[in-house]
Amino acid sequence: PSHAREPPFMEQRELGSFPLPPSLRAKLVAAGFQTAQEVLGVRPCELSKEIGVSKQEALEILQVIKGDCHDNGESSGNTAREYTALELLEEEQVQGFIVTFCSALDDVLGGGVHLTKVTEICGAPGVGKTQLCMQLAVNVQFPECFGGLAGEAVFIDTEGSFMVDRVVDMASACVQHCQLIAEMHPEEDHQAALETFTLDNILSHIYYFRCHDYVELLAQVYLLPAFLSEHSKVRLVVIDGIAFPFRHDFEDLSLRTRLLNGLAQQLITIANDHTLAVVLTNQMTTRIGQSHSSLVPALGESWGHAATIRIILHWDNKQRLATLYKSPSQKESAVPYCVTPQGFRDVQLPPPDLEENKTNPRKRPRVEEQ
Repeated sequence: PSHAREPPFMEQRELGSFPLPPSLRAKLVAAGFQTAQEVLGVRPCELSKEIGVSKQEALEILQVIKGDCHDNGESSGNTAREYTALELLEEEQVQGFIVTFCSALDDVLGGGVHLTKVTEICGAPGVGKTQLCMQLAVNVQFPECFGGLAGEAVFIDTEGSFMVDRVVDMASACVQHCQLIAEMHPEEDHQAALETFTLDNILSHIYYFRCHDYVELLAQVYLLPAFLSEHSKVRLVVIDGIAFPFRHDFEDLSLRTRLLNGLAQQLITIANDHTLAVVLTNQMTTRIGQSHSSLVPALGESWGHAATIRIILHWDNKQRLATLYKSPSQKESAVPYCVTPQGFRDVQLPPPDLEENKTNPRKRPRVEEQ
């Protein structure tokens, strides 16, 4: 078993001696758990059902108890804690995703934007990068009974493109969506969640920081761990955009590379330590080849290794497409999406009968389309 490495006296520690929130400790005791050994013998999903908490909280309980036993045991030191592949799989299954509201993109990503990972969204101006980031900042707050994470978001804005009226539109659409679900399933306990899932609450749980240059951005990321320790419900950190502060006033490119590499390392650590998703936006730049030029993400080749997942948003004629360009687990593919008054959404195809009806006055003639 996973707890066999801990010294025997650590396993017998009473739960009251662990730094757990009082509410979670009370639930453990009420369910009959008394010692660390009893809790560590249970998997996250089972613990969640047994004591009536979310899977995320069950995982946190296990991590606190394991970490505290490990730190106080004979084997404690500066060596990294080892995990088995099975433990990693269980953690990933428990963590959940942040959905984008474009189901085609969610499918391509394997469920949505992953926690503990750094995801980079690249694209030309006006293609919808900031719209997707604002949508994620709303969606991360979805109540757990609706399949969400009930989290909070940090939004670091370097370009001044955060539009609070668009967030209001998106949040209002989400609240209406949940109200419809609650009306369709009155037997489920959705009404209690809707009392707190309101427009005001959504807006008050997006923590906004404006950074005007790379010094302010580096300082803000450096201070993030302390902020996240005080705001433990944050499940999303957005930096929109990562390239803007680093593409001006940099004569020393080797310094820029070192700063970016250090920033990438900090963001990976933050994502892992605080079980949250980091989402970055990046601009596109022109790469001149011998025979032709092409648009590529900015900040160079070395920056390409910073993010675990890279999505490129682009135009194909008048259709917006999202291409999964880099992922360790999903295959490369492109899907259509659209930006509506309600937010980031799937492309709605017209009903088949309208396509066949040539006399439909709202449909343009074939010749004009061509």
